[in-house]
Amino acid sequence: MYLFVSLEPMFEEKETTGDLTAEIDATHRQVCLAQRRLLSLIAEVDRSEAWVDSGSRDTAHWLSMRYGISTWKAHRWIAAAYALERLPRISMALERGELGLDKVSELARFASPETEAELIVWAKRVRCATVRERGDLERRASIREEREAEQSRFIESWWFDENRRYGLRAEFPAAQGAIVDRTLKRMAEQIPVMPGEEDESFSAARGADALVALCSARLASEPDPDRATVVVHAQLDGLDKGTHGCEIEGGTVVHPLTVRRLLCNARVQTVVEDRAGNVVGLGRISRDPSAWMLRQVRYRDRGCRFPGCGTRAFTQAHHIVWWRHGGRTDPDNLLLVCSFHHRLVHELGWSVKREPDGTVHWFHPNGTRYRAGPSPGADEHAHENLLLTASG
Repeated sequence: MYLFVSLEPMFEEKETTGDLTAEIDATHRQVCLAQRRLLSLIAEVDRSEAWVDSGSRDTAHWLSMRYGISTWKAHRWIAAAYALERLPRISMALERGELGLDKVSELARFASPETEAELIVWAKRVRCATVRERGDLERRASIREEREAEQSRFIESWWFDENRRYGLRAEFPAAQGAIVDRTLKRMAEQIPVMPGEEDESFSAARGADALVALCSARLASEPDPDRATVVVHAQLDGLDKGTHGCEIEGGTVVHPLTVRRLLCNARVQTVVEDRAGNVVGLGRISRDPSAWMLRQVRYRDRGCRFPGCGTRAFTQAHHIVWWRHGGRTDPDNLLLVCSFHHRLVHELGWSVKREPDGTVHWFHPNGTRYRAGPSPGADEHAHENLLLTASG
């Protein structure tokens, strides 16, 4: 007795599996080619600053908000976009699908034209995590550890330019200086960069912002509210119209727009005067929300409510109806925003509105509504028209 078994279905299954794998490989190559093009476009966007006026503080912020990727990944892509311009072999490996975008982004951190050929062979046989670990080691090896000789410590400060500016000079022993230097630099990396200050030449300005942020955090925790209250003297018509300087008690003069932002989230009391200097009104002392209220706002909003931002660093409770206009300090009138987008509202003309259902809308200085995410493509418009036609 003979038993015949047909092997045809088995061969068909293998052939089908092979075809599927080949199709996936081909699709992967197409994706990698598109990703290489994407990196080239990212470099062009960064050079041309095409993200300006989009409610973003830099290219990474723009990528993160517009395409829903992490800021960490956005920075990696930007760095890789520039690095691949001098790494033709790794660039070609990505275009051909020989290396994926994750490995290429990590290789771009430390590869050179002299080492890229060897690194491609190595990267193909190791995990992406191994490539990342090597990049971390290469970067740590380049950190400068030498410090200047120890000197006597001191801090000197003074007002100048008719009390419009504040000068500060300090020297520390090397060990203490290293702590100050690292803290300010670390803080400066986290503080949102204001429009027009993206260039490296503004690093000193960002260092100053970092020092102010540290001091502001310390004042916010001050248990004595009277000692932490900033008193502002303003003319009756100037504060409303945004004209005339406002004087902070102690002699410093600031712009009314800056005062409005202080009134929103700092301990500030306004002394309203007429042109002769007579006090005609005494404003309320504006305080941050209570600890429990701020916890509720942070829990509700999770992060900055600007569309696509969502950062939890340097967030502040913004009064939607401004404090100086009678806005209450309660959860319904508070919105969590980062310091960057807070400045957009108070000093760069943006506005925000919160609907009763909790939906938040942001508006450009010209009043047009800000739309988050990529612009709809032709296919999407066609799909929308098809749906409208069908529903009609």
